[in-house]
Amino acid sequence: MKSSHTPAATFAAADDASVLGYGGLAAAVRLAERCDLPGQVTAKVRLTGAGNGAGTAVDAKAMSLVAGMVAGADSIDDLDVLRHGAMQKAFAGVRAPSTLGAFLRAFTWGHVRQLQSATRAFTGNLVAHCNLLPGADRVVFLDIDSKVKQVYGPAKQGASFGYTKVRGLHFQIVTASTPIAAPVIVASRLRKGAAGSAKGAASLVTEAVNAVRAMGIRGQIIVRADSAFCSHKVVAACHRAGVRFSFTIAQHKKVRETVAGIDPGAWTAIKYPNAVFDEDEQRWVSDAEVAETSYTAFTGKRKEYHTTARLLVRRVRRLNAAQVPDGQGELFAAHRFHAVFTDSPLALLDAEADHRRHAIVEQVFADLEDSALAHLPSGKFTANAAWLTLATIAHNLTRALGALASTFHARARTGTIRRHLIAVPARLTLGGRTLTWHFPDRWPWWAALENLWTATGHRLRT
Repeated sequence: MKSSHTPAATFAAADDASVLGYGGLAAAVRLAERCDLPGQVTAKVRLTGAGNGAGTAVDAKAMSLVAGMVAGADSIDDLDVLRHGAMQKAFAGVRAPSTLGAFLRAFTWGHVRQLQSATRAFTGNLVAHCNLLPGADRVVFLDIDSKVKQVYGPAKQGASFGYTKVRGLHFQIVTASTPIAAPVIVASRLRKGAAGSAKGAASLVTEAVNAVRAMGIRGQIIVRADSAFCSHKVVAACHRAGVRFSFTIAQHKKVRETVAGIDPGAWTAIKYPNAVFDEDEQRWVSDAEVAETSYTAFTGKRKEYHTTARLLVRRVRRLNAAQVPDGQGELFAAHRFHAVFTDSPLALLDAEADHRRHAIVEQVFADLEDSALAHLPSGKFTANAAWLTLATIAHNLTRALGALASTFHARARTGTIRRHLIAVPARLTLGGRTLTWHFPDRWPWWAALENLWTATGHRLRT
């Protein structure tokens, strides 16, 4: 590729009021309206007593924030992306960044909880309207995890140093997914930077289970998490909610002794990187094997918290030569052990493989940090908590747009969906009382965009 004209014959002019850079936002806004996001926010978020009119038109302000995030805004100033070219012609009620910042700073913790309630209702509508969780009639996995989001201003409320040794704010999310569906965020919470990973996890799991059941999902629910969340409180919350659990468990002395007591003949090789299938013996030859035994956890707590369940153990051969005694070679092969405490009803191989897929939640963290959660933009803690909640709405809305567009986009990263289906330049023309969006000729993902456009109720000119 090279320039088609010399610099002397090339000019630029910002003078076209009929062009906008995010043509796909029309479908996003229409879908949010169809799933009643403005109505839910109006009904549940009441910023009574907020000064300077911050509590008025909460639906328009929430929609502006979400639309900006869907377009890729990751700070309050970035929301000005909604006010270029023909955006005012395409959408009504767009608010300025200064107005949206005042709106966020008017939130108290109670208002954040109101917004979370509206978010759960909207997410339920979105899941039903777009079939975001196919296969949920059989099994739904709820993955909970936390992450410290680094911040750089000591004046930010709640920012402090936690286990990562960086100043930040610590947020939790719970995602819902199925074996054939990409994850949807069903619960979130912002905490102080020094908060432990599992602080408040039991109540967040309960919220997530209630949110999923409110969607009409009646399949088996399995809560998955890493060892930071394997506590008597979280397991008890799972029992109260009538769901199953699958948690990595820390390798303390009692667990190590239980693992050491597993029969040497009970280990089964599994399909793992570099595994080879032996056709003659019909088994995997692998560096990883699994076995299971029974284990009673939390015996140091009150008797009501004592829990007996399955202990699934995966052992992986250590490939580091430093772990092999001099002169011994493979005679004393060393292993790393990974234990999972679970009451999953699945067979050993299936239950262990399903637990490893808990890592899917890391993809959601990556998606969030590639969009609205690149920053927590306010100095006020509750404003950042509201920003986090709105970011989860934008994530789920983007995921729904992908599901309506194509099979590929239904599982694509949200950044890919934004690049293919949202950040599409368009020119608007008005005639005969109709508004026509002119998209680029030969747009590579036009078939998916056409599916999305028609699925949200827009018509095409032929």
